[in-house]
Amino acid sequence: MVGLSHSALRTLTLEEGGVGLLFTEMLAARKLPEESSNSPFLMRSECEFPLFYQLFLTDTEVIGPAIDRLQRLNAQGIDLNLGCPAPQLRRLGAGVFLTNDPDRVRQLVATLRKSTSLPVSAKIRLGESPDKEKLVDFCRMLEGEGVDLLTVHARMNSEKFCRKPRWDWIAPIKSALGIPVIANGGIFSVADALNCLQLSGADGLMLGRAAACHPWLFADIAREVYGYAEPGSGRDRQKVYFRFTELLQKRFAPERRLGRLKQFTHYYAENFQFGHHLAIGVQKSNTLNMALERAAEFFQQLNS
Repeated sequence: MVGLSHSALRTLTLEEGGVGLLFTEMLAARKLPEESSNSPFLMRSECEFPLFYQLFLTDTEVIGPAIDRLQRLNAQGIDLNLGCPAPQLRRLGAGVFLTNDPDRVRQLVATLRKSTSLPVSAKIRLGESPDKEKLVDFCRMLEGEGVDLLTVHARMNSEKFCRKPRWDWIAPIKSALGIPVIANGGIFSVADALNCLQLSGADGLMLGRAAACHPWLFADIAREVYGYAEPGSGRDRQKVYFRFTELLQKRFAPERRLGRLKQFTHYYAENFQFGHHLAIGVQKSNTLNMALERAAEFFQQLNS
């Protein structure tokens, strides 16, 4: 969710309703102490609460300074990323690649737990190979070292997003642990949410790319699955899109806006017939104003 799980999108989903917990983009623990408060990675509004700051790290010595910075940022929790398969993390041995060294993970989690009283969560995938016993043992280790909340992305470490998630693999993890277990991966509709919960027995759901595709889905799930009275914002799809552009302009410096609009539009365009025209038009824009003009033209044609 790098480039997506930022202040503008987090605020948009909050306005649409149904969100219980927010996570930042992935942050490098080593760089965090020197990161500017105006950084797009740290930008946050008062409404974004509770917010867990997501870290990737490989060394215990960076934990203390990173924790100090997060305390000053008023973090509600710290999330250890053990599930990101991005190639650039391979050479660092971070993200999902760190799970190949369970002893190192144990050391990092233990140090993190001793360094803060904040809640600590972790996000993982299912492992390098289909081995449920090994997976459950790894999760028990995380709980034993002090992880308070575990999110499981229901795909193997090397599986692409196009691969159908293995939600049923989360069930033995849930049965073995005493901490809350959150299911993630492939949840793009209320039907997906119901199916995932039935197969996984999870305590809750994390939406990733679906937050950019369908920012209102949190409210739909809260209402139709959990029975909460979530009225939503009442905005139509076009108004949701332009509300996002407003939030981008409020939160980010001019040079930071266009790239994030392009990333969001790539996902959001699937809501519309011929939405690829919207995505292409924004993608080919050289300025934010050009992108907004092309988006306005798309919606005008769509509504005519």
